[in-house]
Amino acid sequence: MNNKFKLFLAAVVLVAFGCKQKTEETSLTLSPDPGTSYKQGDKVNLKLHYSNGSTPDSIVYFVDSTRIASLKDSSGLSVKTDTMLLGPRVFTAKFYQGGKSVDASTNIILYAAKAPEEYTYKVIRKFPHDTSAYIEGLLYQDGFLYESTGGDQSSLRKVDLVTGKVVQQVKLDKKYFDEHQIKMDTEYFGEGISIIGDKILMLSYRQPETALVFDKNSFKLLKTFINNVGVEGWGMTFDGKKIYFDDRTNRIWFLNKDTYQQTGYIDVYDDKHAIDSVNELEYIDNKIYANIYQKENIVVIDPKTGAVLQRVDMKNLWPVKDRPANFDNDENVLNGIAWDEKGKRLFVTGKKWPYLYQVEFVKKTP
Repeated sequence: MNNKFKLFLAAVVLVAFGCKQKTEETSLTLSPDPGTSYKQGDKVNLKLHYSNGSTPDSIVYFVDSTRIASLKDSSGLSVKTDTMLLGPRVFTAKFYQGGKSVDASTNIILYAAKAPEEYTYKVIRKFPHDTSAYIEGLLYQDGFLYESTGGDQSSLRKVDLVTGKVVQQVKLDKKYFDEHQIKMDTEYFGEGISIIGDKILMLSYRQPETALVFDKNSFKLLKTFINNVGVEGWGMTFDGKKIYFDDRTNRIWFLNKDTYQQTGYIDVYDDKHAIDSVNELEYIDNKIYANIYQKENIVVIDPKTGAVLQRVDMKNLWPVKDRPANFDNDENVLNGIAWDEKGKRLFVTGKKWPYLYQVEFVKKTP
């Protein structure tokens, strides 16, 4: 009986100790409250709260997985957000005592520091354009447009700017992929393109195993590569050092220009919201220009943080009243941005639109 009683007492002590340990662990909380929103440039005041008279040997703070500070007490930490990426950021405090550690975490949403500047546009010139072209990617170089088209007429095309005539084309149909011994489980759907040196890269919509690399001059298929980054393949652009591409969300991924492997990302936000459905991209004067799928606007994005700097209202670029009666306005939307670096000309168009527009952006007056 005595031995049984001793065993019972030992069990009680172990349970009590375990409960105490659990209580001490769960008593750790880190402020601010989860989901608190901030603007870029605000300071986040972190403070670890704990009870039971505990005294830490140290408290180490992290933002996401990066260590930012170490303190000896719970006096708190003020963290600058000037250079942080926008979107969800996770803060963690590690409470060290006697060689052991307990974590507490919280998260914030970081928005752009200020509202985007509002712009509209002025049409400088209209060029004819092929109404069969379901435009996905659009580029300009040396007097020609380079286009990728999707849908049931997916292709890579070189187009004369002035006449709108196709001067070179590869049709990306079943016959083409059979000839190149590339197995396709579904119909190929061409998406964003980018010129990198003497090559043209093309994304696909939902076939990550068939991102394509062409010779820029001959349009000969050089290779395919697996693009398993992101949800889908949408728009793409290149800044001379790295590739940017988006995937129908508010995320823009970075890829290495030689290996096509992921190297980072930004999330696109204005001062109030995430900007989803970021689509066709163009890199212009150290900024990313993007149209938003099924919206009549273009946004200008800081490629370092993801902040929307400007928003351009493109309403009535091709007025609805001028469109054919059976034209699918929900499907054949504004899409396509190209920049003439030498001539400083900006071109925009839409899916199956009859015109390519040279435009200038004009700041709205209050």
